[in-house]
Amino acid sequence: MTFDPNAKLDPSQVEDRRGASGGGAGAFGGGGFGRNGFGVPIVVGGGGAGLVITLIVIALYVFGGAMSGPTSSSVPAGSAAAYDGAQVDGSTVAQSCRTGADANSRTDCLVVGVVNSVQSYWSNELPARGVAYAPADTVLYSGATQAGCGLAQSAQGPFYCPVDKKVYLDVSFFDDLHTRFGAQGGRFADAYVIAHEYGHHVQDLLGLLGRSTANTTGQEGGSVRTELQADCFAGVWSDHAVQTGYLEQLSTSDIAQALDAAAAVGDDRIQQQTQGRVTPDSFTHGTSQQRQQWFTTGYQSGDLTACDTSKGNV
Repeated sequence: MTFDPNAKLDPSQVEDRRGASGGGAGAFGGGGFGRNGFGVPIVVGGGGAGLVITLIVIALYVFGGAMSGPTSSSVPAGSAAAYDGAQVDGSTVAQSCRTGADANSRTDCLVVGVVNSVQSYWSNELPARGVAYAPADTVLYSGATQAGCGLAQSAQGPFYCPVDKKVYLDVSFFDDLHTRFGAQGGRFADAYVIAHEYGHHVQDLLGLLGRSTANTTGQEGGSVRTELQADCFAGVWSDHAVQTGYLEQLSTSDIAQALDAAAAVGDDRIQQQTQGRVTPDSFTHGTSQQRQQWFTTGYQSGDLTACDTSKGNV
C-alpha cells in the first residue's frame, strides 16, 4: 500500500496521547480488534478476538443491540475527564504527519492517512444514503489512556468506543498482529484494522449498535454478526480507497495482507492457539473463513447494502 506522496494529510483527525500519562485504575471500555478482537467496546468493554485475544473483560455492543455496552450512565465517574480531545504537548502526528510521503515512511502517519481516507469515503457515502456522517477521531496512545468507555489498555487491542465516538489504538498492536497472531503483517493489514474499527463507527451512525436485541455469542450470535459486518464495511472502503485521493492503486498483495490479517484473528484460530480447542458457542467475532468471506463481500461489491449480516447464516 502506497500513499500518494503529494496527498495532504489532516492530522487533526488523530489525537496523539503518546507520552501522556494514562493514569488510573478502573474499568476499561473497549474490546477491539485485538486482544480480544476487533471489537466494539463492551465493559463493558470490547470486541472479542478482533485482533488480539487475551481474555479481558469486554462488553460488546452487538449488531442489533447492546447487551451491556457502556452508556453515559454506566461510565465510571471521571473516566474520560483527564483529556479534552486536544493534542498533548509535542504531539508527533501534528508536527510530522502532513503529506502522503510522511505516511509512506512512518507508521503513525500511516494511521493518519488511513483515518483520513476512511472518513473521506464514509463522509460522502452516508449522506448520499440520507445519513449524516459525524467524524470520529482516532486516539493514539502507549500503554493506557482514559476513554469514554473507561480505561483503554494496550492489552485490549484497538477498539471503538460508542460513548465518546472515538477509535483507540496503540500502534504496538500492529507488531503483535504479526508476532503473536502469526499474520504476515504489512501496511494494508494495518489499514484493515483501522477500517474495521471505523466500520463500528458507521454501524453506530446507522443505529445498528444500539438496537436492543439479544447480543449473544456463538457462531450465529449477534456479536459475531456485528464484527463480520464491520469486516465487510472495511472491505467496502478498500474498494473505494483509491478514489478518496490518498492512496495509489492497491495491489493483489495488499488485499492478500488484509485477508491474512482477518484469518489470523478468527475465533477458531485464536482459540486453537490459546486453549488448544475450538468452542463455537463462545465465538464473538467469527471464524477465519467468515472474516475473510465478509471482507471479500464488501471489497468485491463496494456496497454497504451487501453487508447485511443480520439475516440467515453468516
